[in-house]
Amino acid sequence: MRDPKHPRQFTEDFKRQIVALVDSSKPRAEVMREYDLGKSTLDRRIQRLHACGSTAAADNRTPEQNRLIELERENARLKMEVDVLKQAALIFARK
Repeated sequence: MRDPKHPRQFTEDFKRQIVALVDSSKPRAEVMREYDLGKSTLDRRIQRLHACGSTAAADNRTPEQNRLIELERENARLKMEVDVLKQAALIFARK
């Protein structure tokens, strides 16, 4: 049984080989069973590789998606700064 806390890591080359097996008419069920892969994992790798030649999620994002991720990170950072400043204001108000 797989350990959900420690997911397996595969190299880009291995991912390409798996997709190549499916593209060479090897049945998906056989590939999934042989390499202990889930259906959604295999489908996602095939889709990503065919879409733009890479199985990495970051390579398959649109510029808008990248911008959204960047803004979400900045928003989280700013919220943390506000929380710290609120705590500092409370500490100084007590003195």
